[in-house]
Amino acid sequence: MAGSVPLPRRPLDAADPDDRVRGWYENELGWPTVPGRPVRLLVGERFDVLDVPAEAGRAALGRLAPHSPVAVRGGRMRLLVAAGSAEELPGILQWLEWGTLPLDLAAIGPGGLMEAPLPPRPRTPPGPRAALHPGPRAPLPPGSEAAPVPEDHCSGPLQGAAVWVRPPVAGCEGEASLPAMPALGGVGDAPDLVRLVDTLATHCHRVRLRRSRAQPLAFS
Repeated sequence: MAGSVPLPRRPLDAADPDDRVRGWYENELGWPTVPGRPVRLLVGERFDVLDVPAEAGRAALGRLAPHSPVAVRGGRMRLLVAAGSAEELPGILQWLEWGTLPLDLAAIGPGGLMEAPLPPRPRTPPGPRAALHPGPRAPLPPGSEAAPVPEDHCSGPLQGAAVWVRPPVAGCEGEASLPAMPALGGVGDAPDLVRLVDTLATHCHRVRLRRSRAQPLAFS
């Protein structure tokens, strides 16, 4: 799989919340970022991205492995797939006979950028402080407990910012969870990219039909 060699660790400015977020992606996951604010991930080296309406993406989550990274931003869902998948998307859609239909399904590949969601919160250790914040807590995947979260963002991500639905996991387990085609070097039980695209295309088409029916008719 492309980009299997991790990036060298670089020094971080502990006073800069963006730099701490950037450091988590570069040093813990080995995912390259680009300079500037907000922190953005460079697509095409470690992964590609499928960008779809959130409604269609939710319907396809069952096609993914438990650790397949998925993010949302506004009304869009971004599903991370194996590097090289973006180039394969047009051919897959043609083979599945979806190529002639206007689907709201886009791929981001080499040279593209993705806004970096905040790293997952560390688990609250048991003790008196835990009683101050009662209520259920979504389980975090293994390896995410040590993710540093800037204190500046303790109140939660800004409205409209990208958020992880399923955060990435450091190490080979995360790489193996990316949907791929066998020719792209799918590892072990990696989800099937073709089946994922077929499910996404089906639900993107359904979302488009529902939206078109909801629009008022224009009379001349």
